[in-house]
Amino acid sequence: MDDWLAAALDAAHAAADDAAGISTRGLGQAQRIDRKQSGIDLVTEFDLAVERAVIEILGARFPDDAIVGEEATADRPAGTARRWYVDPIDGTTNFAHGLAHYCTSIALVDEHGPAAAVVDAPALGWRYWAARGHGAHAYQRGDQRHRPIRVSSTEALDSALLATGFPYDLRTSADDNVRPFAAMQRAAQAVRRFGSAALDLCWVATGAFDGYWEQKLKPWDVAAGILLVLEAGGRVTSYDGGPVALQEGRLVASNGRIHDALLAALAAA
Repeated sequence: MDDWLAAALDAAHAAADDAAGISTRGLGQAQRIDRKQSGIDLVTEFDLAVERAVIEILGARFPDDAIVGEEATADRPAGTARRWYVDPIDGTTNFAHGLAHYCTSIALVDEHGPAAAVVDAPALGWRYWAARGHGAHAYQRGDQRHRPIRVSSTEALDSALLATGFPYDLRTSADDNVRPFAAMQRAAQAVRRFGSAALDLCWVATGAFDGYWEQKLKPWDVAAGILLVLEAGGRVTSYDGGPVALQEGRLVASNGRIHDALLAALAAA
């Protein structure tokens, strides 16, 4: 592994360690819960505290890189082609309600796409990480033996367990993913909606989910998860099957085996 990539991964792990300490203390304990423009998109004081802690570590180690956080505590121009995307608490609604299904997602992206990724779910006890060209891995707290992860071997869409999510403007927009969700409930074995895009992608990478789709996403939601799926042997595309663009906000991820069938089913929905 190149020295810069190893250093980036080390920085992301260190930042995730600090983030875990803050968020685990705050699970279900938020005193300040603000609503963003949609009214159902939440931010707590712990989102802000985690983002500041992560940015402090990344900024100190990579002062020339841009850092973009979901809560806009940092958005600075880069002296390099690299950009960090930070989602301090992906699954804030879960977190604010005391539900352990949330994570911190950290990704470094360069001109070739996602290069390093760490997704940490401290209340669940799992951490996932990947470096481009070096596979995807996970470990469980208390064990910390890094094991490689791989996508599933499911061959047929009607045997697949899928995941998705709904956009924050679903109360006001007709493009709300409800019809595709209903169609996939009939086409697949089952569909789950857990409220964290980053963890949904991690679970495609581990083989727990066979596929995932969602729209109106932000780069910090998916940059880390995309790399994990790809390094675990999966496939990630736009809805039309072409290359996925972080700024587009629409993606389909799968084990690769069901991908074309998933795309076709979504197109027909």
